[in-house]
Amino acid sequence: MVVAVKKLKPESFQGHREWLAEVNYLGLLQHENLVRLIGYCAEFDNRLLVYEVMSKGSLENHLFKKGVQIIPWATRMCIAVDVARGLSFLHGLEANVIYRDLKASNILLDSDFNAKLSDFGLARDGPSGDRTHVSTRIVGTTGYAAPEYLASGHLTPKNDVYSFGVVLLELLSGKRATGDENAGGADEKLVEWAKPFLSDSRRVLRIMDTRLGGQYSKKGAQTAASLVLRCLDVDPRLRPTMDEVLATLELVQAPKDVMKSSQQIKQSK
Repeated sequence: MVVAVKKLKPESFQGHREWLAEVNYLGLLQHENLVRLIGYCAEFDNRLLVYEVMSKGSLENHLFKKGVQIIPWATRMCIAVDVARGLSFLHGLEANVIYRDLKASNILLDSDFNAKLSDFGLARDGPSGDRTHVSTRIVGTTGYAAPEYLASGHLTPKNDVYSFGVVLLELLSGKRATGDENAGGADEKLVEWAKPFLSDSRRVLRIMDTRLGGQYSKKGAQTAASLVLRCLDVDPRLRPTMDEVLATLELVQAPKDVMKSSQQIKQSK
């Protein structure tokens, strides 16, 4: 069996905590949209994790690396649905696991472009009982983390929903979350650049990745953009749940015009 092995630096205490979190979560949780942990090693200072191989690598590489084949619209929506399914599964568990580090580089793709969540080093159990949140040290990646989490360290499943909104925006626009030269300058984050367009149905298609060449469902793109705006709401209470996100995306994925757009791309090749 061909496997992927991750080795943690022995001098990193933080690395050991994250290694332990991966073993605890991926050792217990199994889902088609979570990367499978095959085994691990803890011998002296060695900390290894052994995973199934995801041959297409990360979503980050396919969206932003120069020279790679453009991901067509239908595939992008399938990836979004896969990621939403993974998060919906985590949030639906009794402990409502919060992933906490959703970003394009942590979404891995297999040979058929099926997407799976990887790297559970920052995952945490969510609030239980009467608690509304879990208080934690602030970790994560700039551009993806929810503003209320960055401000308070209060962790809830709605933090993941915000991060998902950012990833979906990356899938629509083909631009990086942390600032893109084409998104108003390197210092401007993608969310800040896109929000004025997302809130205007007549201008919303201006955010779409020009490399798609217009080969996408206009109605599907508008629905997805509207969903992005809801996920990015500054008030976490107004954001949808991941179950609601998944239901909306499955509708975007299903229409005939989406399939027609995919067939047109195949024919043009």
